[in-house]
Amino acid sequence: MNIEQFNHIVLPMRGDLKRFALKLTGTDDNAEDLVQEVMLRLWTVRERLGHKDNVKALALTIMRNCHHDRWRHEQRSQTMADMPEQSVEDRGAELRDEVMLIRQIVSELPPLQQRVFRMKEIEGYTAEEIIQILGCTADNLRRNLSRARMRIRERYVEIIKRR
Repeated sequence: MNIEQFNHIVLPMRGDLKRFALKLTGTDDNAEDLVQEVMLRLWTVRERLGHKDNVKALALTIMRNCHHDRWRHEQRSQTMADMPEQSVEDRGAELRDEVMLIRQIVSELPPLQQRVFRMKEIEGYTAEEIIQILGCTADNLRRNLSRARMRIRERYVEIIKRR
């Protein structure tokens, strides 16, 4: 989709997006921020939008996901704020132990899941870069990354419960 098509198709949806964002957030400022984020994400994937039948549905889905991500982030921030204060040395030691444990768990993963997880989460590669490097499909990447995360989470919880 070129710039003119984007302006013709996506920009007129701004009002509908704003109304939906207002229902989600409840405040005008947060709604506007959410709309801006959706517009930015649509802009970054505009090359692939020409193949989508319903761009408005995609935009609403992106908005709902962004809103949920923000809500989860706020919940985590509140939980962290409610935690009792620890000394910097204690927290640093705990973080080092957790990192070592997660590294150990990652090293136990099957080779492909290990490589995909390291590239995405540790080395910071984008999904597109990983797909190009490994020569896999987007579905395979998502599946392997999901399986790796699930195994890491399960193994981590299992180890922590034993402590």
